[in-house]
Amino acid sequence: MLLAALCVGALGAALEMTVLRRIYHAPELFQLLATFALVLIVQDVALLLWGADDKFGPRAPLLRGAVEILGLRFPRYELFLIAVGPVVLGLLWLLFHRTRFGILLRAATQDREMVSALGVDQRLLFTAVFFLGAALAGLGGALQLPREAVTLHMDMAIIVEAFVVVVIGGLGSLPGAFLAALLIGELHAFGILVFPRITLVLVFLVMAVVLVLRPHGLLGAPPGAPPASEQAPPLPRPLPRGLRLATLGALAALLLAAPFLGDYPLILLADFAIFILFAASLHLIMGPGGMASFGHAAYFGAGAYAAGLLLRHLAAPMEMGLLLAPFAAGLVGLLFGWFCVRLSGVYAAMLTLAFAQIAWSVAFQWVEVTGGDNGLLGIWPSNWARGKLAFFYLSAALCGLGVWLLRRAIHAPFGLALRAQRDSALRAEAIGIDAFRIRWLAFAYAAAFAGLAGALFAFGKGSVFPTYLAIPRSVDALLMVLLGGVQTVSGPILGAIAYAGLQEQLARVTELWRLLLGLVILALVLFFPRGLAGALAQWGEKRA
Repeated sequence: MLLAALCVGALGAALEMTVLRRIYHAPELFQLLATFALVLIVQDVALLLWGADDKFGPRAPLLRGAVEILGLRFPRYELFLIAVGPVVLGLLWLLFHRTRFGILLRAATQDREMVSALGVDQRLLFTAVFFLGAALAGLGGALQLPREAVTLHMDMAIIVEAFVVVVIGGLGSLPGAFLAALLIGELHAFGILVFPRITLVLVFLVMAVVLVLRPHGLLGAPPGAPPASEQAPPLPRPLPRGLRLATLGALAALLLAAPFLGDYPLILLADFAIFILFAASLHLIMGPGGMASFGHAAYFGAGAYAAGLLLRHLAAPMEMGLLLAPFAAGLVGLLFGWFCVRLSGVYAAMLTLAFAQIAWSVAFQWVEVTGGDNGLLGIWPSNWARGKLAFFYLSAALCGLGVWLLRRAIHAPFGLALRAQRDSALRAEAIGIDAFRIRWLAFAYAAAFAGLAGALFAFGKGSVFPTYLAIPRSVDALLMVLLGGVQTVSGPILGAIAYAGLQEQLARVTELWRLLLGLVILALVLFFPRGLAGALAQWGEKRA
């Protein structure tokens, strides 16, 4: 176990020095994108080294069996794990508060410039921190091995739970993280005994309640007011005229050539149009709004389920479903957004994730209405749109209209007010802008268009499943926006095409498509920090 922790710590330090150190100047979301690319790479490397089969590990000889306490039998290994937690907490507390390393680390967290002026090598300091964090993660994985099998997909499950624990405890609070982990563990065990169905979403319910009542976690301290930007980010600009003409020409050629394409290319093109609208809706709140969302799939799924339920239970035609789905998703956005837009930063992003998981749990467990894991089947378009060509033209028209309306909102006075509260909330309030109302309306507006994309996706696939609301769908939208570029209107369009196209083509070529996709995303983050659209705009300006 100790050797595994040291090896993982060394791997983490190597990745920090070779990859992450190069992007510390980039926005935090781009750093998140790079770490997600590393997750994809490591997952396929593990597949290459150890295969796809689950791995089981034996328990240490002295920790096998059980002991009797007060007439009840407890597994020795579980008692060992209970003891490990407080020991690790105590050692970390001593490291952070009783050593020179801990003092320097806390000082660098509060004021990097001053620590650098005092002659401290920050690069070495943060590499050491990354080594420590990776080593603790490796130790946790090694300790988990005797309890359950190791799978290739356990990484995403545990990182979400780790995020939840840190946010509930409060960023920067080590005792808060320990308290949150203990609280969630006890509630989870209680839920299994009393109400098993709630265990799927209990963690996220707890996080939602904590963040609504105490926005900065149980033991986290509220940060000071952010300083007003000396220089606001530039207004979203279109691509240079030459690139715009080339793009419009390519789009016109594609629409004219569509009748001569086969069914499979038309299915892919319809999916691309839907993903473009989905990414553009998220871009509205991420770019001009300055609000990150880790749960945007909730509104995509809300639109899909609204259209599917109308068809299955009320025999409503596709046209009515496409008309009402954005309103249903917008209402869900109004409800969730009323809580989410009151927070900022990672707390707001994690609250969106909590609400999305609650919505997923409802769709998964309300079998009588949603069909549960079996989903809703037979959600087909009207007769006139059942052909692949007709549905492609329908998707292209509706998604093009949606993207145009989102673009109009960004450049309208509403969009200017949205950017004003993003750049300086205090100044915006001083000139009479209601920052909360603007963010709330933008949240619901974006949710409505995500719902339209979800409804189109449901009719395109002929079914609706709870996975439409799941975390991977939200991650897809986030990656599309970041790859294309947050500060450009055309960013989500290029990002959606690039991400969906790469994923589809690489999955057809090799089983190790995650490895190749991760390498491509990593290269884009390192060499195009402004995203694909930003890089194209910069290239066009140089040519001009």
